[in-house]
Amino acid sequence: MPEEGLLSQFKRFIVGKPIPSHLAHHERLSRVTGLAVLSSDPLSSVAYATEEILRVLILAGAGALSIASPIAFIIAAILAVVVFSYRQTIYAYPSGGGAYIVAKDNIGETSALVAAASLLIDYVLTVAVSIAAGVAAITSAFPQWHVNRVELTLAFVVVLMLGNLRGIRESGQIFAAPTYFFVVSILLLIAVGIWRVATGTVSPVTAVAPVASTGATLGLFLLLTAFSNGCTAMTGVEAVSNGVPAFKPPESKNAAATMLMMVVLAITMFLGITLLAHVYHIVPSEQETVVSQLARGVFGSRGFAYYAVQAGTMLILVLAANTAYADFPRLASILARDRYLPRQFMNQGDRLAFSNGIVGLSVLAAVLLIAFGGDTHALIPLYMIGVFVSFTLSQAGMVIHWRRLRGPGWRTSAFINGLGALVTGIVLLVVATTKTLEGAWIILLLIPLNVLFFRMTRKHYDGVAAQLSIKGWKSPGPRRNTVIVPIGGIYRSVVEALDYAKTLSPDVRAIYVNIDAASTEQVKKEWERWGEGVPLVVLESPYRSLMEPLLEYVGQVSGEHPEDYVTIVLPEFVPARWWHHLFHNQRALLIKGALLFKPNTVVTSVPFHLQH
Repeated sequence: MPEEGLLSQFKRFIVGKPIPSHLAHHERLSRVTGLAVLSSDPLSSVAYATEEILRVLILAGAGALSIASPIAFIIAAILAVVVFSYRQTIYAYPSGGGAYIVAKDNIGETSALVAAASLLIDYVLTVAVSIAAGVAAITSAFPQWHVNRVELTLAFVVVLMLGNLRGIRESGQIFAAPTYFFVVSILLLIAVGIWRVATGTVSPVTAVAPVASTGATLGLFLLLTAFSNGCTAMTGVEAVSNGVPAFKPPESKNAAATMLMMVVLAITMFLGITLLAHVYHIVPSEQETVVSQLARGVFGSRGFAYYAVQAGTMLILVLAANTAYADFPRLASILARDRYLPRQFMNQGDRLAFSNGIVGLSVLAAVLLIAFGGDTHALIPLYMIGVFVSFTLSQAGMVIHWRRLRGPGWRTSAFINGLGALVTGIVLLVVATTKTLEGAWIILLLIPLNVLFFRMTRKHYDGVAAQLSIKGWKSPGPRRNTVIVPIGGIYRSVVEALDYAKTLSPDVRAIYVNIDAASTEQVKKEWERWGEGVPLVVLESPYRSLMEPLLEYVGQVSGEHPEDYVTIVLPEFVPARWWHHLFHNQRALLIKGALLFKPNTVVTSVPFHLQH
């Protein structure tokens, strides 16, 4: 086995040992790890969904905050409808029923591309919002770190990227414990809060730097805005449906069970936090999250239990981005397979992870976090458009799916998915109406731009395929090959290149560019001994350029017989150490680049390996 280079050793240390393809089935998820990897996004949304509702209602005064509870119940009911709709998708599409696949099979190409664009944008925003919210949990507990929130968000992006590059099963094992720690800590918070309500020991919480009321009227638009903000609790529920193939067999059964566990936990935590926030008179703050205030009120101080809740919240919010890391690369690989994204996104890395998709997602999320200063509330308005576009298209596609199959119970199935499509469609209209002026117009612009990019990519690949096709093509018959060997002097590497060139064609010519008369005469004399019968062509270069005379000569030879081949054989020595390259020019590389776009021209190198 060849000795690994320094770069390979570093890569193995960071990413881990390569996994052979035949072990791919061992990298599947159980229900326990599946809940952690694919459900951390909707579970984590409960940490900021209540706060987003309260931040809108407070504009109409503290008295309006009581309306948060009925809004939360409406959102919980919608979430239940959406989840039961997606459970049907899981069984109908065991190979992965993302909105793109469902829309492509049942509605059409344009709808599928809109769904794909929406999902990809949503996944990038999931990473950005989740990590920004996680860092907000840290800075609530440690206010002195608030000024470094952008740096903290970028650090977490790097950690998640490296964790996912190690493969889906290992990332699930890494991220399972924090997910369950968060769930237990929030359920404990709710349980203790309910106990305090039952025993009459509730003490209202005083907010630090509360969000000021603007005296706004509690009208329909404000209520709809609060509702659309709270719908962040539904983000990410499609991840399990998209990732069915990632589960251990039976895939659909395990995925459906995971989704059921997810919705029960999400609704319980969301309603618990919202109701307790009302009981404890929580007012949204510019410096402290609602969950932090609630934990402070329920546990009575910033003791161990408080910091446990904050730690769990921070971890789940950061790791909620892992849902996007599970689905973005998979969707990108499907789009690449269908020739709507560059083929590089199809490639799996050493650890059977879609490495290019993981890195691409990390870069896009990092750019977004820098652009918005790591501010959760600035990112939220962008978040939900893509989510509900994909929800609606997926459920509408499933209605068509059931109508087309007309199997047993198809009407019931179509009704459930139709209800899901109707509900999510209404929410989409509400979100689009209330969030456009807050920045959602960016998403409404990006979705069609992404669709345009998909179509341009597909057009390119279709054009390449048409040009490479042998259908209707006729061979021009035998061709001659003129071999040109550029030389810079008489060296062992040159002699070996000449030996190789003579195996290709009887027409071999050596080319030397004259930029110094004395050196040229010396080469001519030595050529008589070492040229091995190959004619030496000396090209004049009055402006001392090595490239221009060579390129002109190649063009001249090609022009004499346009249908024939011209092969340039480059003598090229390979330094013994990588850093030795710094002492030598890269003329061979420049020649290759210059000749790459010339038709019927072949460039090849004959390497001569230096020993020291």
